[in-house]
Amino acid sequence: MTTQAEQVDHELVQAAAGIARTRCRGDNHTMAAAARAQDGRIVTAVNAYHFTGGPCAELVVLGAAAAQGAYDLVAIVAVGDRDRGVVPPCGRCRQVLLDYFPDLKVIVGSGDRLRAVPVADLLPETYVWADHQLTADLAGSPGES
Repeated sequence: MTTQAEQVDHELVQAAAGIARTRCRGDNHTMAAAARAQDGRIVTAVNAYHFTGGPCAELVVLGAAAAQGAYDLVAIVAVGDRDRGVVPPCGRCRQVLLDYFPDLKVIVGSGDRLRAVPVADLLPETYVWADHQLTADLAGSPGES
């Protein structure tokens, strides 16, 4: 596990906090996320809470980024409504973020202890979804030895 923290993207934190403060209303939208694309763009989104398990803000921001043509995200942060500050991603989001963007930096921590860490650090010794996909060259034909 790598423990070296990266420079925190404070503009990204402020973007998520602004969305949480102005767009999160009631119980349906309680978290905001902001992600920075490789080209510098910031994409924001809110969660869509539902008792059946609606998507977290981090997952909604992945879809919003794709809809805007931002396919290479480099950093992400989630912020809670009611000035709760930075909230680390849940386990499902950690796995999805790792699968989509294995080099992604995730901003975690609170107050003056914010840090940006590689998403892989949030899931040590994890299952990597892409590992099960063998290339045609490696898979061979049935019956081959």
